[in-house]
Amino acid sequence: MVIPGGPQGIEATMALKTLVLFSLLVLGLLVIVGAQPPAFKRFQERHMDTGPGPFDPPYCNKTMYQRNLLKRNFNTFVHESLKDVHDVCWEENYIFKNRTCNNCHKSSNRMSITECSIIGRNPIRYRTKNSKKYIVIACDGIWPVHFDGSE
Repeated sequence: MVIPGGPQGIEATMALKTLVLFSLLVLGLLVIVGAQPPAFKRFQERHMDTGPGPFDPPYCNKTMYQRNLLKRNFNTFVHESLKDVHDVCWEENYIFKNRTCNNCHKSSNRMSITECSIIGRNPIRYRTKNSKKYIVIACDGIWPVHFDGSE
């Protein structure tokens, strides 16, 4: 029997509060994940690789094939944490290559990237070039959705 105000009642109340707080946290995370635009997932698939790098010459051939990006003549992979790339969306708007882009942002620091350039079509082969550059991305609100380039 639980006596209100007794030690068992206090433990039951604390357990209930903990359960409610945990449930709210899980619900909040689900809402955040569900609110991500589909373009953000495409951005991750096409441009994110949090591996440490630098990468050897076969990297682009292997990665472009694994991610089904073989129709692209050029692609860039960013080797930074998703948080660091996500933070670029908080930078001020940036005009890149004299284009009007209301939602472009340039990283405040150089980031580790790998550029993949097509060098052969039969079979498809890519050149792998590792470097550290500023990245320019377009954001949908707070979500990176398009890799616009690097400089």
